[in-house]
Amino acid sequence: MKPTSSQIHPTSIPPGLYIVATPIGNLKDISLRALETLKEADLIVCEDTRVSGKLLSHYGIKKTTLSYNDHNADERRPKILNELASGKKVALISDAGTPLVSDPGYKLVREAFAEGHYVTTLPGASSVIAALCLSGLPTNRFLFAGFLPAKQEACRKEIQELARIPSTVVLFESAHRLIETLALLHEVMGNRDAAVVREITKMFEESRRNSLQELHDYYEKNGEPKGEVVIVIAPPPEERASEDSVKSKLALLLKSHSVKEAATILAEDTGLPRKEIYSLALAMMDKK
Repeated sequence: MKPTSSQIHPTSIPPGLYIVATPIGNLKDISLRALETLKEADLIVCEDTRVSGKLLSHYGIKKTTLSYNDHNADERRPKILNELASGKKVALISDAGTPLVSDPGYKLVREAFAEGHYVTTLPGASSVIAALCLSGLPTNRFLFAGFLPAKQEACRKEIQELARIPSTVVLFESAHRLIETLALLHEVMGNRDAAVVREITKMFEESRRNSLQELHDYYEKNGEPKGEVVIVIAPPPEERASEDSVKSKLALLLKSHSVKEAATILAEDTGLPRKEIYSLALAMMDKK
């Protein structure tokens, strides 16, 4: 017997945990199913109830909300699991976009599954995918690496690891750290193509595409941008120049340029990290 429309799309949702994607800017970017679920939920778990309150108020949704974030997740998780155990319908949302991306929601999902609760997702807006689409860079293979570490040495180490991955890399970054991060990305990864995408779906949406060096110089000159920022970086060059080839080109450049100038020129030409070429140039000069 063929299932009816009501069986495929039930009018009432069953008890369980609903992972609901919400808009990343434009409040119209929410699915009809997401709105129906939020209206029917017994409890809406939010990253920040004040932020989510604007969305809920816009659509006239008046429900009990509970904050769940990095600071209170361990304390709140048992309470949410108890709600599920009592047969409640719980919707999990973040401040913007798809929950579990750079927030603590995965632990709640893991434990809800472990306790046998019904868990499903309502897909929708994601700044990661949106930025990737706007970057103009390869989309067939990519890695989302979230936020880089705050401390510079830890940040440098992570970028070195990311530099070896043969795929497009997507990062979150705060506006006030953007210039410093672009400089470090250029130093470690070389002068790859990249994009800085910000304020996605909002009034001042911007997607600026250029080399890491050019992007750094632009923001250094014009000042740090406002709003939410996503950095997208192209994969490493497919063919890495051989050391002998690099040395040969360096030797020619060093005849008419300083070590710093030669390293910069060759980094632009090969896509190799400028710091790596600079160290090689110093070693070659020492041998003379």
